[in-house]
Amino acid sequence: MPPTLASLVHHSALKLTVRAGGDRLDVPVRWAHVSELADPVPYMEGGELLLITALKLDVGDAEAMARYVRRLVEAGVVGLGFAVGVAYDEVPQALVDAAEHEGLPLLEVPRRTPFLAISKAVSAAIAADQYRAVTAGFAAQRELTKQALTDGPEGLLSSLASQVDGWAALYDASGAVVATAPEWAGRRAARLTADVERLRERPAPASSVVGGPEHEDRVELHSLGAGRRPRAALAVGTAATLGTAERYAVHSAIALLTLTTERSRSLHAAEQRIGTAVLRMLLAGEPDHARTVAGDLYGALLDAPFRVIVAESASAASAARVQTDGPARVPLGKPTAATLAAADTNGDPLGALTEVVESAAARSGEAVLVVPENGGGEGQRLVVLATDGGAAVAACSEYAAALEAARAGVREQTAGGDEDELVVGLSTPVGPIAAAAAYKQAEQALSVARRRGRVLVEHEQLAAGSVLPLLADDAVKAFADGLLRPLYEHDATGRGDLVASLRAWLSRHGQWDAAAADLGVHRHTLRYRMRRVEEILGRSLDDPDVRMELWLALKATSAE
Repeated sequence: MPPTLASLVHHSALKLTVRAGGDRLDVPVRWAHVSELADPVPYMEGGELLLITALKLDVGDAEAMARYVRRLVEAGVVGLGFAVGVAYDEVPQALVDAAEHEGLPLLEVPRRTPFLAISKAVSAAIAADQYRAVTAGFAAQRELTKQALTDGPEGLLSSLASQVDGWAALYDASGAVVATAPEWAGRRAARLTADVERLRERPAPASSVVGGPEHEDRVELHSLGAGRRPRAALAVGTAATLGTAERYAVHSAIALLTLTTERSRSLHAAEQRIGTAVLRMLLAGEPDHARTVAGDLYGALLDAPFRVIVAESASAASAARVQTDGPARVPLGKPTAATLAAADTNGDPLGALTEVVESAAARSGEAVLVVPENGGGEGQRLVVLATDGGAAVAACSEYAAALEAARAGVREQTAGGDEDELVVGLSTPVGPIAAAAAYKQAEQALSVARRRGRVLVEHEQLAAGSVLPLLADDAVKAFADGLLRPLYEHDATGRGDLVASLRAWLSRHGQWDAAAADLGVHRHTLRYRMRRVEEILGRSLDDPDVRMELWLALKATSAE
């Protein structure tokens, strides 16, 4: 505890006597200051014990003394020490009355006690208090470090809550509560999610204080992480403002949690290299080797069905062709308004998706493998292996849905989308032996998502849907126009209706009577027209491939 007026009064060497304000001696003293100015207030900061001999004060004027004492109280002076035996043999009554009226403690300082002795006593007490605080802080740091090493973040939070006589909570990068101590603080921590999200918008390191009628405690929020973007957040709730020792404990907890939650760059790079190697082996059809390399890091992921997620920023997708031999290599651009509405991407849609799936996996304790295909921060394609039915896949789908809704809202107000949006393809559940097939499925779903302007498409949706929407592709339409153009040119001369006849015949699976009835002509007329189709196109309608191509061409042209 810092020195108080009571501790100074009880100091055996000072011999101080209380003349007024004896019921207010428990206030802390920040410093002892000597001033003989008639108005020392401009030089006060608050919390001082002012020491005077009244050389320049009109102590016989009751009104002057009342004004003098009132000014001191308003300035935050906590006590007044009056030296007797210097200018006055006893404390003037006008000063005593004014101090009593204003509730300002007034201490009589005997002749044999120099002001310097009082200043030294205050200074020594402050230094001793600071030393105790530092010592307690170091002890707290040792205890927090021990708990972090033995019991992880949960043990650290429990120790911190005990150190500050309050509660503590840890949040992940998405703002979700990861752990609290004690357990009853979970509800209080959950109510601060919005405040944590606002803290994430500020450059790290950042902190804020939350209080008010809706909160039971004074809560400090601190971002955690060594990079520009916070990796997590710490909340500390207490009944009062933190003291020096408690502040040391909080700062130690911030440092330790940063080390716990923020993996070093070298470790992250090493894990990414392992993940890349595991992925390459799976795609090369070497699941046994992949499992050996995965070890404890990704081994659990390969023990259960998983899904492959392939994601691109749309700036990369816009430059890509319909291919599966590798990702597009173009620079990333800025995020769209829709992307920002769904999540804070900081200009990196793939980075935001990575944060979403990794945070979800960390909360559920499941393994997830995330590999930027082009490597480093310049990769424009992301490959993710995540447990089927797990939190990471669910979070990816939820994120895509939120992004889709935000994107739709933006497009209603603007002329179109932005080339820097995100597109994602999701495979069906597979095991390690079918990883290459799942990768191709995810790429196919990604291609469809790109064509349809969707954020995410699952391969299962393609199998359950229809191939006909794919015919809207410009290349397919160009092929259809080229294939059917001779027939359209023939019909334009008025010499027959070959296109309609071909459509009717194909729709009836080559049944002459049914197709002729649909057209309202004799079956011999229809046979003649089909022979003309074969002559004009130079193709045989007996070939099933030819019939398939003609039918798809007719569907593609009719879709325009």
